[in-house]
Amino acid sequence: MTDTAGKTPAPATPSRLKEVWESDFVWSFRHSPVAIVALVVVLILVLSALFAPLIAPHNPFDPATLNLMNGFTPPGEPNAFTQEVFLLGTDDQGRDVFSTILYGLRISLFVGAAAVFLAMVLGVILGLVAAYLGGWVETIIMRVADVQLTFPAILVAMLIFGIAKGFTPPEYRNEMAIWVLIVAIALSDWVQFARVVRGAALVEKNREYVQAARMIGRSGPAIMMRHILPNILSPVLVIATISLALAIIAEATLSFLGVGAPPTQPSLGTLIRIGQGYLFSGEWWILFFPAVTLLALALSVNLLGDWLRDALNPKLR
Repeated sequence: MTDTAGKTPAPATPSRLKEVWESDFVWSFRHSPVAIVALVVVLILVLSALFAPLIAPHNPFDPATLNLMNGFTPPGEPNAFTQEVFLLGTDDQGRDVFSTILYGLRISLFVGAAAVFLAMVLGVILGLVAAYLGGWVETIIMRVADVQLTFPAILVAMLIFGIAKGFTPPEYRNEMAIWVLIVAIALSDWVQFARVVRGAALVEKNREYVQAARMIGRSGPAIMMRHILPNILSPVLVIATISLALAIIAEATLSFLGVGAPPTQPSLGTLIRIGQGYLFSGEWWILFFPAVTLLALALSVNLLGDWLRDALNPKLR
């Protein structure tokens, strides 16, 4: 039996949670006040949108709950007829502006997140295929990307939205408008993902581990998805974060122009368009509060994307 008396015990292995807490990524976040504030703002807005039915004082899109006598009530002041008080005031139809913002956030966040996800999937696949196969396949994909980059993304989205809506039966246009909007924004935004993925994949495909995978008989799709893709995810995540803010703004712009979310499912852009019509008649709050919410959301997501880009850049460590 071995005598262990007098020996110094081995140091305890740090827990997984402690390792994560002390990692470079989390350390960078903990020492970035801007990123912390931005994340808090994003979480508040996202949770408010998710739990809108529980938080909102009224359902602004239920006609049975609306009272036109409450229309144009200033923020925090009692209505002249009903004496009801609304935190952020009401719009022309007597809808509580605070409630419309919460429900509008749901549409804006859903459209933005779904459009970025679709654009990311399409761009990553096309970028990987272009880099791995090369030749005429790469030429076609990248020339299409170059041509699309010559047009403003919002104009491409408007064109795609108009074409897709034209093929949609009239009786289903309002129901399909959100999905058509998602596809339009995604097809106008896939180029950024494809170009970055192609550049990163061109570097990775000549590495030893890819050559080894080829030698043991791995198929092309397996090499691209299981070997190359995991090593180029960092720039993809950064672009996805920044693209989320751009997608939300694109949705708001399209809705503001009247070619986005339908009136029955208004987003922040639709609310801003409605409020713009009453700005110069004195009802400033109908435009102001949705616009501030959109600004806070887009700015916070952008700041998170900037921090993520710096945190995942090995040259800045």
